Amino acid sequence: MLAVADQVMREAEVPAAEIYAVGLANQRETIVFWDRQSGKPINRAIVWQCRRTAEMCRLLKEDGYEEMVRLKTGLLLDPYFSGTKIRWAMENIPAVSKAAEEGNLACGTVDSYLLFRLTGGKVFATDYTNASRTLLYNIHTLQWDADLLKLFKVPAGVLPAVMPSSYHFGYTDPDVFLGLSLAVGGMAGDQQAALFGQACYRAGMSKNTYGTGSFLLMNTGPKAVRSKQGLLTTIAWGINDQVEYALEGSIFITGAAVQWLRDGLGLIGKTAELEGLAGKVDNNGGVYFVPAFAGLGAPYWDPYARGLLIGITGGTSGAHVARAVIEAMAYQTRDVLEIMYREADLPLKELRVDGGASVMDLLLQFQADITNILVRRAATFDTTALGAAYLAGLSSGVWNSQDELAERWQQSAYFEPQMAEGTRQELYQKWYKAVNCSLGWAENENSNSDQL
Repeated sequence: MLAVADQVMREAEVPAAEIYAVGLANQRETIVFWDRQSGKPINRAIVWQCRRTAEMCRLLKEDGYEEMVRLKTGLLLDPYFSGTKIRWAMENIPAVSKAAEEGNLACGTVDSYLLFRLTGGKVFATDYTNASRTLLYNIHTLQWDADLLKLFKVPAGVLPAVMPSSYHFGYTDPDVFLGLSLAVGGMAGDQQAALFGQACYRAGMSKNTYGTGSFLLMNTGPKAVRSKQGLLTTIAWGINDQVEYALEGSIFITGAAVQWLRDGLGLIGKTAELEGLAGKVDNNGGVYFVPAFAGLGAPYWDPYARGLLIGITGGTSGAHVARAVIEAMAYQTRDVLEIMYREADLPLKELRVDGGASVMDLLLQFQADITNILVRRAATFDTTALGAAYLAGLSSGVWNSQDELAERWQQSAYFEPQMAEGTRQELYQKWYKAVNCSLGWAENENSNSDQL
């Protein structure tokens, strides 16, 4: 991170005197354990994609805890979130439990670790958005919740203080941060930062980020909308005394499937070749790809689902497979989007998009076609970094209001629906059949093995 910051300053030819503040954005559910005194990690971070606590989640569900967890956090009992990862570490990593017993353990999402290090160990804090992804934070009372801490066996003292997203957290330590003492003025989980960077400041405005996974968020304003169909209720951001909420659909695998085509199958040599290969055919040839490499996220939440490629015939080519991988990103987005605008009871006029895969026109046109809504690609490629900068700039007086920021938003391209309704529904129904073949696969496989 320090190397990148130094490179940005040099390439932009911006002197230190012109930098007002620092903003942080991070992968949210990844959890870090470190020593309060030295600042050194105690163990490797446990990343958001880790599924080692799937059985723990299953048992907690069977014991009837999911409803309580959902009411307080807006989340589901799934290995994706931080709470079960922390409990697993407390129970299975002696160095972590020992540090907790001795009062030396600091535990938090990546933002809190970065803040701690950047401030020379002076500030141990996180923001509302990251706290809301831990399974430990009550998104209504804005506190670490005693019932949840007890359930996941997490001592309150190991967790950071929780502050608004646009807030003066402290100053960077010059000995650590390139010789500079700068205000850290903004902090948010990557997807909330992207929502903010996309200027989705009114209820009903939505964005989708196509990254390793895809994350679709809709601003629901000051109302925390409770989903009954597999979406998450999360904090969008906190500014001053105002907290806004969002509905979220977390899709685990999108861009990661492109890496699989490149590194696992060798179908493409570089990621940039995917669109060209897929464009060699006019349709998917009946081939569907369900990228459940780490189970399926919203709206299915099945850790036992597994990936599949279905509909293959003798005429199937690599181009059909490439197209199926691209289309899977759009199908998964529709899965979430339909539930989202129905449960929020808000009009959905457009979808703003960003992230690595959003450079593909083929993807975005198919996204517009399969969802039947206008898709707008942001002019700024990395809206996550932009959102963190906006949050920091607001707290530092660079900008005075969100209205001022909204006027800065620009698109690089837009895509209008062109597909006939009958074709749209036929394609989507076949996708739905493919998903149903994937659901519960690993669990069923184990059951069948036991019977042999």
